[in-house]
Amino acid sequence: MGFFTNKGFQPKRQSNHKLPPGQYETTDFPVLSAGPTPRINLADWEFRLEGLVEEPVKWSWEEFNKLPMQDFNPDIHCVTKWSKFDTHWRGVSVDTLLEHVKLKPEAQFVTEFSYGGYTTNLPLADLRGGKAFVGLLYDGQPLAPEHGGPARLVVPHLYFWKSAKWVQGLRFTAQDEPGFWERGGYSMYGDPWKEQRYRDDDDDQASPSAIRL
Repeated sequence: MGFFTNKGFQPKRQSNHKLPPGQYETTDFPVLSAGPTPRINLADWEFRLEGLVEEPVKWSWEEFNKLPMQDFNPDIHCVTKWSKFDTHWRGVSVDTLLEHVKLKPEAQFVTEFSYGGYTTNLPLADLRGGKAFVGLLYDGQPLAPEHGGPARLVVPHLYFWKSAKWVQGLRFTAQDEPGFWERGGYSMYGDPWKEQRYRDDDDDQASPSAIRL
């Protein structure tokens, strides 16, 4: 299954921001998904932390929106080779979410899971220390369903397929378990600065100690 993309977006000449190798800048926000866009009733929405935790925790939409929020302005990089600079989000840091749960010592990896069945994986270290957030607003407006609304995880230092749309929660695991695209041959890590698009691009440096921001 391939990505679905919107038509008409055009590459833009590189600005003063730094592009990862093989990328081009765009001022649009291309829509790419692995399937149809789910429409989620906010009354039914929830976000969960589960797996290797002492006690699972979950929030309703109302409860989640009462958590401390921050503004974020990351550059983002898609595996299909576009990059968008200085995006504007408001949401909840994963660090804030982790304050509400006690992880078991063997928890070293995370599976992001979404409404619609999408999953993707990454090391726990890539969510900590201000590296990731759950985005609720984009450019001051509720996040559009086509871009993952009502909420998506944003992990800007990795290729954007690691930023799960329609995110429903995080599952903490002892092993690095491949998600949807990873099972199809994509990189287990997805560092845009090393062009880790496919499994053959992975190497032993793709570890938490090699994170680039």
